[in-house]
Amino acid sequence: MKKINPPHYWHEAKKFLSKKDKKLAKIINQYDGHLVTRNDPFYSLCRSIIGQQISVKAADSIWLKFEKIIKKITPINLIKLPKAKLVSIGLSRQKILYLRIIAKEFFNKRLDIKNLKKMSDEEAIKHLVRIKGIGIWTAQMFLIFNLNRSNIFPFSDIGLIKAISKNYKKEYPLKKDQLDFFKNKWHPYTTVATWYMWRSIDPVPVEY
Repeated sequence: MKKINPPHYWHEAKKFLSKKDKKLAKIINQYDGHLVTRNDPFYSLCRSIIGQQISVKAADSIWLKFEKIIKKITPINLIKLPKAKLVSIGLSRQKILYLRIIAKEFFNKRLDIKNLKKMSDEEAIKHLVRIKGIGIWTAQMFLIFNLNRSNIFPFSDIGLIKAISKNYKKEYPLKKDQLDFFKNKWHPYTTVATWYMWRSIDPVPVEY
């Protein structure tokens, strides 16, 4: 199996965060592995849409079924897939609509990934959320798992909020000022801190 290298910023980020946050340093030392980014933007967006507003476990279960019925994850295969098949694996009609919209964006070459790579985080998120079905959380997952951005803090992510609550003994759900505190504390490597927070509550590393 081909070895997957960590993102270029990973080791420097671990050192920085370990010095900045003693509690996070313990978590970093406790868990092996690193963020795995993908070079397939269509795959990443489909997986993020399927994972919207459900647990990681539920999302993984539906994703495995999705892979089975689509065979190869391409825009044209998704467009051709009967709606009934997508409903049968547990996808809501809303998510099916969003997946088809994304597939058509890619198929018609309306989503310029090369241009996205040149944009700042804020610009890329703004560009992505213009597409129906892509909200801020989905755009943030795309920036983390496809565009390889180092400083993304998905403030609405349930897993992240639960992990901060558990590890830092804060009442759940956290208030905005509490989330801002951690965002500022972990800047400019909030992506890495987020990954370790996810890792601390889930034995299987999150992937989108």
